[in-house]
Amino acid sequence: MKTSILLIRHGQSTWNAQGKWQGQADPDLSELGRQQAFQAAQSLGVVDAIITSPQKRAVGTAMIISEQIGVGPLQLEELLRERNVGEWSGLTRQEIDARWPNWEETGMRPQQWEPDESVASRALAAIEKIAQHFAGGTLLLVAHSGILIALEKHLGVFDTKTSNLCGRTFFYENGAITSGERILLIDSASQTGGGNRHQV
Repeated sequence: MKTSILLIRHGQSTWNAQGKWQGQADPDLSELGRQQAFQAAQSLGVVDAIITSPQKRAVGTAMIISEQIGVGPLQLEELLRERNVGEWSGLTRQEIDARWPNWEETGMRPQQWEPDESVASRALAAIEKIAQHFAGGTLLLVAHSGILIALEKHLGVFDTKTSNLCGRTFFYENGAITSGERILLIDSASQTGGGNRHQV
């Protein structure tokens, strides 16, 4: 029995708007982020359940969508929490570049950084658990760019752009997880800040 899952990134947070990396810090949605969530709800088809990371920016996005499409109650999944970015949490890209020069080229990361393999492992475990619970359903998962990036890398479908309210469909069947298409639930005019892969 195939379970269809749309995994999306949350709407813009207050730290996205300020250009700050978040990781497991917990800023809420910005006003633009709330507007993005309302717009995203209009683009969704029918879903059977909404599961979200417990972080405020994801829960806020999921709550708005839930209210708009009439699907609830929300279910929280701890395994969908954003990656730990260690000392980079709360820093801007400019501050990171100054303190860790050439980090992109060298692969340098701060202590406590959670590697892609670890993020993908718990994301896959979350999808398997959720898909088995809602076998054969069509599900919406609201999470984070780090979760999406790690899953895409694991499945060999990595996309360099990870905007707010973008996502990808995944399918779970007979114990296997496969990837579908990338989806953007809001128009490009609604994307202001928080839209690149190096800000989680």
